[in-house]
Amino acid sequence: MTFGEKVRAAREARNMTQEQLADAIGMSKRMVSYWENHGKLPKSRETYPIIADALGIDVSVLLDDDAEFVIKAAETYGNRGAQQALQLVEQITGLYAGGELEEDDMDAMMKAIQDAYWIAKKKNKRHTNKR
Repeated sequence: MTFGEKVRAAREARNMTQEQLADAIGMSKRMVSYWENHGKLPKSRETYPIIADALGIDVSVLLDDDAEFVIKAAETYGNRGAQQALQLVEQITGLYAGGELEEDDMDAMMKAIQDAYWIAKKKNKRHTNKR
């Protein structure tokens, strides 16, 4: 279940509209819609507990390894890093669709790919000219 699907399910379970959730967390309805309908993630780790509190759920429900990965990429490398990380997650998830790998094997493969991402980013950062 994606972050947006989790938000929608928790919101609907509380009989809240997107607008009511947006008001409760101090954000726009458009942002809630982006999360639910367009696969976007909050830009800040601090947003997750605020959303969870408004929905009456534990923050761990909203976070999974993929979300943590994208958040860490955003915090470390900014918006571009977050976009690259999200794109990587989406591409890998597409490879899993209809596959016959066991859940544990898929998780291990995703973790290995994420680790490779961090190593590559660190290596590339050392070789980038700073202005």
